[in-house]
Amino acid sequence: MKPKSDSVQTRELLLTVGPAIVLVVGTLWLASWFIQPAPPHHVVIAAASRGSPYYRWAEQYQRFMAQNGIDLEIRETGGSIENLRLLEDSGSGVQLGFLQGGISSSQEAPQLRSIGRVFYEPLWVFYHGDQTLDRLTQLVGKRVLVGPAGGGTNYLAQKLLNANGVTPQTATLINMELPDYVDALGKGEADAGFLVLAPDAKTIQRLFGTPNVRLMNLVQADAYSERFPYLSHLELRQGLVDFARNIPAGDVNMVATMAAVVVRDDLHPALTNLMTQALIDVHTKPMIDANGEVPVFSRAAEFPVTVDPEFPLAAEARRVYKSGPPFLQRYLPFWLATLSDRLVVLLIPIIGLALPLMRFVPPLYTWRVRQRILQWYRELKRVEATVHPGASPQEFARAFGETDRIEAAVDHIRVPLGFSDQLFHLREHIEVVRRRLAALQRLANADARAPS
Repeated sequence: MKPKSDSVQTRELLLTVGPAIVLVVGTLWLASWFIQPAPPHHVVIAAASRGSPYYRWAEQYQRFMAQNGIDLEIRETGGSIENLRLLEDSGSGVQLGFLQGGISSSQEAPQLRSIGRVFYEPLWVFYHGDQTLDRLTQLVGKRVLVGPAGGGTNYLAQKLLNANGVTPQTATLINMELPDYVDALGKGEADAGFLVLAPDAKTIQRLFGTPNVRLMNLVQADAYSERFPYLSHLELRQGLVDFARNIPAGDVNMVATMAAVVVRDDLHPALTNLMTQALIDVHTKPMIDANGEVPVFSRAAEFPVTVDPEFPLAAEARRVYKSGPPFLQRYLPFWLATLSDRLVVLLIPIIGLALPLMRFVPPLYTWRVRQRILQWYRELKRVEATVHPGASPQEFARAFGETDRIEAAVDHIRVPLGFSDQLFHLREHIEVVRRRLAALQRLANADARAPS
C-alpha cells in the first residue's frame, strides 16, 4: 500500500505544479498560431514550351529540388505573358515562374517577389536590304515584324518602337510567328523584325545565314538601358557567332532584358529559400556547352543577379544571398531542418517560462504545505489569547474544548515527510497551551477559594 505521506506529497505537487503546467500548455497553444505550417512537397513553376530556355533551366531547378525532397512541377506555357497571368491568378496553382524583363512590375503585380535575374534575353533587330540601319527611328514607314500578338517579343518591341515614334499609324506592324520570320525577311516581305531569343536559337542562326539580312547595330543602346531600367547594353563581338565566316562582320551594340524568377508572396518561406539556393547552384556553375565553348552572353558567375529593377527581392532570397543556406540546412536534410526551425518557435516560450517557474514553484510548494500547519498555530494563539486568570469556568471549558478540536484536526493533517518535524512541533505546542490553560485554571480556582 502506498504511504499516505507519499500521496499527500503527490497531491501537493500537483496542486502547485498544475497551474504551471496549464500556463505552459496555454503558451504553447498560443505560440502554435504563429508557427508556419510545414512546407508543401509539391510546387508549380510556369516556364514556356518544352525545349525553350525557360523550360531547360526549370528542369535543372527540378533536379535540385528533387534532391531536397520537393517535387517541382514544370507547367508548359506560351511564355512570359501567360506566366504573369498564371502568377496573378491565385487559383491557377502556379506559385513561381519566369518573367521577361519589362513585362510587369510591382506596381502592376504587388503580390510578386523576385528571387533573382538569371540570364540575358537579347533583343535581335534584323533588317533586309543594303541600306545601313542603326536607329529604330529609321523604321518609320517600313514593314516591321513584332512577334505574335500578346507575346513577350511583341510587348517589348512595341514599347521601344513607340518611344521612337514608330506606331501603327507611321509604320506597318506585322504579328507573325517565329518560323515565318526567316522567309519573310529573306524574301523582302518585311523590312525588319524584332526577336527576343537565346543566341543559340535556330531562328537566329538561320537569319545570320540569310542573304541581304543584317543585324541592326543599335548605336543608342546605352540610352535605351538608361531610359528602360530592365534593359542592359550588350556587345556582340566581331566573329563571335561564327569565326570562320566572321559573323558578325563587326562589333554590334544590342540591348537585352534579363529573365527573372518570381514567386508569389504566399509561397512558403522555406520553399522560397530553397528555390533561391537552386538558382545559385544552377547559375553559378561554369556554362560550357557540348563543344566545350561558353555560350554567347553567358559569362561565368554573372548570374543570378540580385538587383531587380521591377520587383522587390523576397526577404528569404535576400537572406540566402547574404548569408547562404540556413545553418541547419547545411547539416540536415531539408525536411528535418525546416521541422527544427518550427520547433524552435515552441522552445523559445517554453524556455522563457521554465526559467522563472523553476525559481517560483519550489517556494510556492513550501508555502502551501506550511500554510496548512500555520493555520492551526493561528487558531491555537487565538484560544490562548481568550483565557486569563480571572476567566469564568465556562470560558476555561470552552478553551479546553477548542484545544481538543485543534488537536483532533492536527492528527488528521497529512504533510510530506520533509515537513514532519513542523507537525510534531505543532503537537508539542498544543500540549504547552493545554498545560498553560490548566495552570491558569488552578490559579483561578485558588483565588476563588481564598477568604475575602
